[in-house]
Amino acid sequence: MLTETTTRVLEPTDLGAALAVLESAPVENAFVTARVQLAGLDPGASAARCGAGTPGAAALALLLRRQPGPDLRHPQAVRAFADRARRTGRRCSSIVGPAEPTTELWRLLEPSWGPARDVRANQPLMVAEEPSTTVEPDPLVRRVRKDEMETIMPACVAMFTEEVGVSPLANDGGLLYQARVAELVGAGRSFARIEDGKVVFKAEIGAATRQACQIQGVWVAPEHRGKGLSETGMAAVLRYALADVAPVVSLYVNDYNTPARASYRRVGFRETGAFMSVLF
Repeated sequence: MLTETTTRVLEPTDLGAALAVLESAPVENAFVTARVQLAGLDPGASAARCGAGTPGAAALALLLRRQPGPDLRHPQAVRAFADRARRTGRRCSSIVGPAEPTTELWRLLEPSWGPARDVRANQPLMVAEEPSTTVEPDPLVRRVRKDEMETIMPACVAMFTEEVGVSPLANDGGLLYQARVAELVGAGRSFARIEDGKVVFKAEIGAATRQACQIQGVWVAPEHRGKGLSETGMAAVLRYALADVAPVVSLYVNDYNTPARASYRRVGFRETGAFMSVLF
């Protein structure tokens, strides 16, 4: 029986153990692993706050008890984490994780954390390990340059608002969001097709580890939709990702977005699992 003493905030000395657990599921944990590798486990770092919002963080707590073979989907881990999260109160804008444990986590948290603004219970996780053999990559999709921030930002804001349902500029005028976009541009992980100074297609590699990376922020300008640009654009980003970033490329998509799912399948992605997102 787990008690409240089985969970605690991870410390820098836990880094090796934490990474061992995260890397046991490299595709599902790509985002958290990338942030932990970047910033460590300093409780004041963004990586620590990021990891605290995922079901996997509870499994890390189990690992720290030296129990053999911790399972990232262990129901006891989810319950232990939910107990702690209820006591500390909600400090996040979303919960994202593998669908099964996240469903249970939200069931336990909803009475105290709810209501949510939106619950996306089934977001297929898709992966690709080879360049597309059926879709020719768009030769005009390229890395966004650092001097193109003013060009890419409106497209990023439009994508975020359309996908999440709120503007990323709402709280702080967009300072944090702009910093995140600049981080990806500076790292060479922002890609776009730009015509006459306007973004036609864009996507980013939002998380990257040695084992896997995750594409996010896929967007086509409304006036260019229906022309197949998402497929050729994604084929180009997939090629860049496999050549320069990681041997496995992943993304997750809303289950009701059937055109996008079909498009990604045509590029060569296959569905291997499902995520769930709870948005506040």
